Amino acid sequence: MKVVDQPLSVSDPQIHELVRAEERRQAEKIRLIPSENYVSRAVLEASGSVFTNKYSEGYARKRYYEGQQNIDPLEELAQSRACGLFGAEHANVQPYSGSPANLAVYLAFLKPGDKVMGLALPMGGHLTHGWNVSITGKYFQSVQYGVRKDTGRIDMDEVRDLARKEKPALIWAGGTAYSRLWDFAAFAEIAKEVGARFAADMAHIAGLVAGGVHPSPVPHADVVSTTTHKTLRGPRGGMILCKQPYASAIDKAVFPGLQGGPHDHNTAALAVALNEAAQPSFKEYAQNVVANAKVLAVELMARGFQVVSGGTDNHLILIDLTSKNVPGKIAAKALDKAGLELNYNSVPYDTRKPFDPSGIRLGTPSVTSRGMGEAEMKTIAAWMDRVVSKPDDETAAKVFAEVLDLTRRFPAPGILLP
Repeated sequence: MKVVDQPLSVSDPQIHELVRAEERRQAEKIRLIPSENYVSRAVLEASGSVFTNKYSEGYARKRYYEGQQNIDPLEELAQSRACGLFGAEHANVQPYSGSPANLAVYLAFLKPGDKVMGLALPMGGHLTHGWNVSITGKYFQSVQYGVRKDTGRIDMDEVRDLARKEKPALIWAGGTAYSRLWDFAAFAEIAKEVGARFAADMAHIAGLVAGGVHPSPVPHADVVSTTTHKTLRGPRGGMILCKQPYASAIDKAVFPGLQGGPHDHNTAALAVALNEAAQPSFKEYAQNVVANAKVLAVELMARGFQVVSGGTDNHLILIDLTSKNVPGKIAAKALDKAGLELNYNSVPYDTRKPFDPSGIRLGTPSVTSRGMGEAEMKTIAAWMDRVVSKPDDETAAKVFAEVLDLTRRFPAPGILLP
């Protein structure tokens, strides 16, 4: 019996309507979650291509299945584009996402029980850098560095002292809520001094690195992991870059260590995104992401918002709402009703619980991809102030009406509304 080959609207009207509803939501709202973005129509097209039908266990020219005549050159093209864009010696483009990519780093370099050091989750780090609820904090000994209470910044002297004391086997640099530049050269020096491998997780800043507005970890780290979406504007996936001596260990850790066949449709979409990131227009986009974040941070601080670390060097802003007397969760939900989408987030030294924290986290990749600039950032800051000052439904409704006027003037990339 043949597969029923009907359009989604006929085959599954419920899912079709959810897709259409999500398109409308992404087009109508101002999306400020720093880990989200808009991919191009070309990336969407590649992601939804017939490559989703193929199974390709193994690596190019060394597959376990036949029919790889188009898959092998596809994967090799993605690898070549990744190495060219980031100046890497080797690229593995098969990880399903950022967390599996990080697990591959552990598998390549460590044994269960080895010691790992990373930025603590409440200080802006990531679960997979050894936090206690993650497998990385359960299968490995974990020591965590933080940020200074007075500055909200990482103190490299404190990192060095902790590394000398604990002698970790692996040191991570990278996080999800740290708004300042990462000193990858200093981390590399510390790792070398204590005999540790140095891994950089650039998931949040990969697009900024590609665009030349953030220092690259590639020359300094033994291995670099990343997601392929966020600021890089690719499909949901992961990638690992490393120096040639570690290529075999990394490849074996990804497959067969952790995964089976790669998701070839994501590889295709990633190759498209990497090509886009190599264009001059992408550098302008990356510059504007940072410029917009700086303007937005300044405007929010002028309205009495307490920005952690006093500003930002990248795409994201972390705000402690304690002085506003509004918990992060209440503020985030009120802002969402107003068409301003961000997430509630713990702040360093937070006295509230993670599911009901003191802060909110926001960023500028998505609004920058829509073409918004300094004037729009000032408007967004004013709207946020109105809603957080009075987080009720009436205020949210009034602001959302104004948000709709703005978003109609800045069409969302990749989305064609009827």
